[in-house]
Order: sequence, then structure tokens, then C-alpha cells
Amino acid sequence: MGQCTLYRLKFDQFLNTIPTIGFNCEKIKWTTGKSRGTRFMFWDVGGQDKLRPLWRSYTRFTNGIVFVLDSVDVERMEKAKMEVLKIRKLWILVLANKQDLPRAKSTHDIEKHLGLKELGSHHLWHIQPACAIIGDGLGQGLEVLYDMIITARQSKKKR
Repeated sequence: MGQCTLYRLKFDQFLNTIPTIGFNCEKIKWTTGKSRGTRFMFWDVGGQDKLRPLWRSYTRFTNGIVFVLDSVDVERMEKAKMEVLKIRKLWILVLANKQDLPRAKSTHDIEKHLGLKELGSHHLWHIQPACAIIGDGLGQGLEVLYDMIITARQSKKKR
């Protein structure tokens, strides 16, 4: 998830962090919007190559995935695409971070780079432009993820 993003959500302020080496876990009670009062359990799982095989263990019983992407680092987007296409969860929120920077890719470009349409129609996904430093887009992204999860649960009950 990214420590900067995680702690921006938890404390609603910027905390200067280093890249995640292992795993961080935070329970966050959301205080605004439709998801007000909802408790989210976030796992910030490091993105180093050695840790990626462990991701499946942490995503097995999740309701959704928040995938934080550096919108400027085009070179790493191919690697990110490989990881996104491995995700088996049906609900994916891509936080297109660093949208405040001049070379940040648009959500349309990121959609193409990640090949999100390749996931198929049974996956729900959303790309949210964001800036974790100032918090732009984070709340809106969580609201969309919350809506995806609630909608999917309701359609399951109707079956």
C-alpha cells in the first residue's frame, strides 16, 4: 500500500517514511462519506521482489485490494502490470499516486499501461488519481472501493 499513503489515511497528516521493507498493519475507522464508521484493516505489504510471493498469503481473505502506483515511474509500470494481473480479488482500487508531479500519467494512460481491461468483466476496478502527501484522492478512492464491495455483496445475496 505504501507507508505514506497508509499513515495519511490513519492520521490525516503527512509522515515522512521510508519504503516498506516488510509488512505494516493498521486498523482505520473511516469518518466521512457513505463508509463513515466502517473499519478498514490495511496491510501495507512491501513491493520488493523477494516479498511478492508472500502477497497471496495476505490477500486470500480480503474484500479488496488497494494498489498504490507511482504515476511518474513508467519504467516500473510493466512490473506493476504483471503483479496486478496476478491479483485474484474482484475489487481493485489503483491509487495513481504522485498526480501532483508534472510527468504523472493520466488515469487513461495508467489503465493502458496496467492492462486492466485484461482482467475481464468479473473484476471491478477503479483508478483514483491521488497525492498521498496532501491526501488528495484517498478518501474518494476508499469510497469507490467501499461501493464496489457493498454492490458485490448485495448482488451475491440476490442470487
